Amino acid sequence: MSETVATRLYIDAALAAGGDVELDATKAHRLRNVLRLGPGAAVAAFNARAGEWRCELSELGRNRARLTVRERLRPPEPETGPWLLFAPIKRAPLDWMVEKATELGAEALLPVWTERTQSERLNRERLQAEAIAAAEQCGRLSVPEIREPERLDRILAVWPAERCLLLCDESGAGAPLAEALANFSPSAPCALLVGPEGGFSDAELDAFGKLPIVTRVGLGPRVLRAETAAIAALAAFQAISGDWHRVRRR
Repeated sequence: MSETVATRLYIDAALAAGGDVELDATKAHRLRNVLRLGPGAAVAAFNARAGEWRCELSELGRNRARLTVRERLRPPEPETGPWLLFAPIKRAPLDWMVEKATELGAEALLPVWTERTQSERLNRERLQAEAIAAAEQCGRLSVPEIREPERLDRILAVWPAERCLLLCDESGAGAPLAEALANFSPSAPCALLVGPEGGFSDAELDAFGKLPIVTRVGLGPRVLRAETAAIAALAAFQAISGDWHRVRRR
């Protein structure tokens, strides 16, 4: 078995043995000035379609670089995790939340505007870069999609009937998350919804109660910050009904 390559790069392009991949100035700068690599260094390139491949850094200039693809390290594999719906929060905790949600295997990240959402304009490009960096670090092959922000009521109006929605309810009206997941099928598509600072409004909670796809769940006896609630819910889901039954590849 081929040894692990420490440096991983997400490359959204076709990868095949013997092929070359051109890298832009940003990636060239990172390889040269941050990672201090030089021509001939081994780099692992990956994406969800192609899997992960050992590459050789065959050219490294000031504004460009080239990888030559050598051999496949990992084939493509399913990485289906829960969606995470969240009300945008301030920049620093939001960046942290996106990073950790990626590490925890979230399949997609959906920003939602609720009645009490208070946030600056959402920078999807920055958040996608955070997700890519986290995917490179944690060893996953896929990168969660950062969706366009939408109003909560509009998202719910077109919600797929086959995907259950676990509402993290800070009011205390929901069943404990572990209890709710006890009879949950691991293969069933699922999403977690975390509200804004200040929680959901009474009108929103009433609306949730009328939707058969929604299950209200609690996250313990303490009041959690929005970013803490999101990560706690993802971790609990993965431990009980998600992919934490699998072991890490060596």
